[in-house]
Formats: sequence, C-alpha cells, structure tokens
Amino acid sequence: AECLSEIPDTAVPVDAKEELLRECESIWKQMKECQSKLMLSGTETLLPSDAKLSLLMLQWKALTVDSRQWQARNPELIPTNPDVLFELGKEELQKVKNDLEMVLSTVRSKNKQLEEDLKREQQWYEEQKQMLETVNKMEEEASAQAEHPSTKRELSELKNKVLRLKTYRKELLIALGEFLDEHFPLPERDETIEKKNSSVKPDVELITLQEILEMLINTIMTTPHAPYVTINESFWPPYIELLIRCGTAVKHPEDPKRVRLQAFHK
Repeated sequence: AECLSEIPDTAVPVDAKEELLRECESIWKQMKECQSKLMLSGTETLLPSDAKLSLLMLQWKALTVDSRQWQARNPELIPTNPDVLFELGKEELQKVKNDLEMVLSTVRSKNKQLEEDLKREQQWYEEQKQMLETVNKMEEEASAQAEHPSTKRELSELKNKVLRLKTYRKELLIALGEFLDEHFPLPERDETIEKKNSSVKPDVELITLQEILEMLINTIMTTPHAPYVTINESFWPPYIELLIRCGTAVKHPEDPKRVRLQAFHK
C-alpha cells in the first residue's frame, strides 16, 4: 500500500481523453443497435404455423451467421496510447491499493483482539499459578506446624470463620432471592402466551433473575479469562435489558448473545 500511494497524480493529455471518449461512444452506439434489434425481434406478432416456422428458421440462420462472425472476430486490444494505458493501470492499481488497505485494517483488528485475549489468558495463568504456589506453601507450613497447639487453635478458628462466611453467604442468597422474587417475578405463563409481541416461546421454561445472577457470578469467578455466558431462550429478555441498563452486566463487543457480569471486584 505504501508503494501504491506514491503513484503520481498527473493530468491526462487531451488527445488521449478524446481517443478514449471516441472509442466509448463507438461501443455505446453498437450496444444501442443491438438493443434495438432485440426489441424489434421481441415485438413480432404471432403468425400461422408454417410462416412462423419459416421465420424461426430465418432467425436461426441469422443467429448462426452472427455467431460465426463473433467467433472469427479477433478481440479488440486496449488502445496503444501510452497515456491511456498509464491512466488505466493507475486506476487498477488504486483499486488494488484500496482492497489491500481494507484487508490490512481487518488483519490489524483481528491481531489486536488476539493480543487482548492472550493477555487475559496469561493473566489468568499467572493468577492460578500464584494461587497454587500459595496453597502449596500453606500446606507445607501447616504440615510443619501441625504439632503445635497454637497452630491447631488457629486452624480451628479459621474453619469457624469459613463456616460463618458460608452461612452468611447462604443467608445473603436467600435474602436476594426473596427480594428478586418479590420485585422482579417471572411473567405469568398465560400472560406470556397471550402477548402477541412476546419473543418468548410458550414451551420454554424461563429461569429466574436470581439464577441468572448466580450463573454470571459463578462464571466470572471460576473462569475469569472467559467470563461470558451465552443467552438462550430460557433467559427472559427484560431481565437481560435490566441488568445491562443498571450496569450489572455487559454485552460482548462482537456477539450480542453473550453477556458477562461487571467486574466490580477489580
């Protein structure tokens, strides 16, 4: 593309333009004559069978002669005028340049997307690696200090804290479910079927807003490198629009049927 951009933008001589215009007018005149002949041949009235057969035979002979003439005719060459050839070549090169620039832009966009995906994968790998090293280190320290009473007491306290956190998480999920069921219930089945403009099929079992949120949370926590969830027919569209408008969920930039939870923890 860089080489093609260096083509000089010189003016076409008047003689070359006039020659090219004359050739175009001549070809256009021939096309008009052929079109008029076709129109005349298509407007012929129906004749008796014998006369019609004779007319068809004459037309067939005429077409055969024309076909032989075209087969024996040598194709017309491009004008040998160097100025005309230069302008034609310049136009073709400009088209090739535009096509190559479009391909280059697409390739760069794909490469940028791949680089972003690679960075996310490497970040997730490093996080998993650090987590594994931390767990191994903790296991080694725990095994080395297992005989000390203070260590046993700390482990017991840690287990109690984890148990309390699990209980608190369960209570939060129950409270969230009650709140969502009260304020954002699923549509009644009969109402969904009666609505003409509804995008939900009658035989699809919809999932609750709480189930959607839990699915988004579990996906972004377990696979942060691939946090998107595919929307299917069991997702009620108003729920998805509500989450997106509130900033709780984000659509995929290239696939509108995939969403993920907003990364509030980052």
